[in-house]
Amino acid sequence: MTLLALVLIAALAFEYINGFHDTANAIATVISTKVLTPRLAVAWASFWNLIGALSGTAVASTIGKGLVDTNAVNMPVLLCALLSAIVWGLFTWWLGLPSSSSHALIGGLCGATVAGSGGNWDVLRWSTGLWPKVILPMLASPLAGFFGGMLLMSAMMLCLSQVRPRIVSAVFGKAQLASAGFMGFSHGSNDAQKTMGIVTLTLVTATRDGLFSHLPAWAAFLRIPVFLTVPKWIVVACAVTMAAGTAGGGMRIIRTMGQRLVKLQPVQGFAAETTAALVIYGASTIGVPVSTTHVISTSIMGVGATKRLSAVKWGIVERIVWAWVLTLPVTALLGAAFEAFSRAF
Repeated sequence: MTLLALVLIAALAFEYINGFHDTANAIATVISTKVLTPRLAVAWASFWNLIGALSGTAVASTIGKGLVDTNAVNMPVLLCALLSAIVWGLFTWWLGLPSSSSHALIGGLCGATVAGSGGNWDVLRWSTGLWPKVILPMLASPLAGFFGGMLLMSAMMLCLSQVRPRIVSAVFGKAQLASAGFMGFSHGSNDAQKTMGIVTLTLVTATRDGLFSHLPAWAAFLRIPVFLTVPKWIVVACAVTMAAGTAGGGMRIIRTMGQRLVKLQPVQGFAAETTAALVIYGASTIGVPVSTTHVISTSIMGVGATKRLSAVKWGIVERIVWAWVLTLPVTALLGAAFEAFSRAF
């Protein structure tokens, strides 16, 4: 029961870190364009993150029962998966790099599960889970963000070519409030659900292992024999935690995303946020856990590239891409190492 409590605490800690680590996804552009102050932008993103997190559980089901064999999962495996994702999230936040919290959690879960099963790779659901719902979207969603942002911005430039720049900035300064809200909503609808899936899987595992055999009547809600749906109380707890983390901000990554990557005007911020939000929300509706960080980053790059390719600071892009490439293997190794360390003690 102590280990169960540690897993639940780690899950909520990861959700909180995910919130402040990924705040930049929703609000970097709206701060960069000076449409909102950082404090107001964080409050706006927190509200819409909360609403988005309450909007569904399709992604939670994918994470909780679609990626690994749940019979190979136990409390140490879950704790090690969460610890690896937390360590990587804090490390990349310290560096100011917008890495993927989603892929960190998935990598940690896969690495810890394989290690916990004695190196049995068959516990990973490649054909039905990892390949179609993680690997392919990991490649496709950044491309959709880049080319979608480029196409939308190009179309808007054609439509607005005869409009005075001052009017364009004034109109899209207000429109960017809507696009930032939509980005916050889509982020909550995808990222918050990942922890919901982990918490539900934790309680299913605890029920299977007999930890709840002597629960008092008032605590019966903790007993979940089969992963069918995510209980409402888990949805609410994770949504509130994500929103609280978002409210904590993450100015290191906001500066990278909104100021160092490419300089944006309100119309460009609107195009980048709208493109990214559409891609992410589309993935959420079909239960695909995409990286919101990857999508908004490449959307900003695509929008910036419509001015000229040199407008994008490609040296920073290279650092970001390395963080993307390393996230899955590094967190998988961390998860496996934590699991081996736990067995040693």
